[in-house]
Amino acid sequence: MTSDSELLKLAHSVCENAYAPYSKFKVGACALYESGKYYLGCNVENASFGLSLCAERNAISSAIANGEKSKLMKIAIVSDNTSFCFPCGACRQWFSEFCHDDFEVIVEDDQKAPKSFRMSDILPNSFKL
Repeated sequence: MTSDSELLKLAHSVCENAYAPYSKFKVGACALYESGKYYLGCNVENASFGLSLCAERNAISSAIANGEKSKLMKIAIVSDNTSFCFPCGACRQWFSEFCHDDFEVIVEDDQKAPKSFRMSDILPNSFKL
């Protein structure tokens, strides 16, 4: 299995590709699935800010586009602008749609060490159909 540090390293590698001309806040994500496969995503901004795409949803969309059918196990999220780069509410709801019961969000602390958070911590009482 891919370690949390490896997932963060992969997220950093794709962070460089982010299109963030407005905020200058580049974000990278690496989503690990139950199948053992991982998918990368970076944020893509748009002049109409509501049409921007977060790195996390980009990674999940890439998995879906590549035919991934297993559950989302972990996602690592990084930004060179800050430590503790937490997902927005929309991304948290996306995680809820596709995640495994033991889903984890991996971010970096101030010393660039991995920190893990469970879905129940970041989105308690999530909406499900």
